[in-house]
Amino acid sequence: MGGGHGGHGTTFKGMTLHAPKRWHSVTGKGMCALMWFWVLYRAKQDGPVVLGWRHPWDGHDDHGHGDGH
Repeated sequence: MGGGHGGHGTTFKGMTLHAPKRWHSVTGKGMCALMWFWVLYRAKQDGPVVLGWRHPWDGHDDHGHGDGH
């Protein structure tokens, strides 16, 4: 399970690093893309509040509440 003699990999100072399987690489790239899409989406939604350009209680528009302000 952990030993794996005869496998191909890169050995450096007695430690052998094996190449990842294709599905590991593809899944990792997909999860990385998902993470960046989420980060950019949240930056679009919350960026002005985080940067101090807008207060979270200011709201967006008058949604028909009839405040008259």
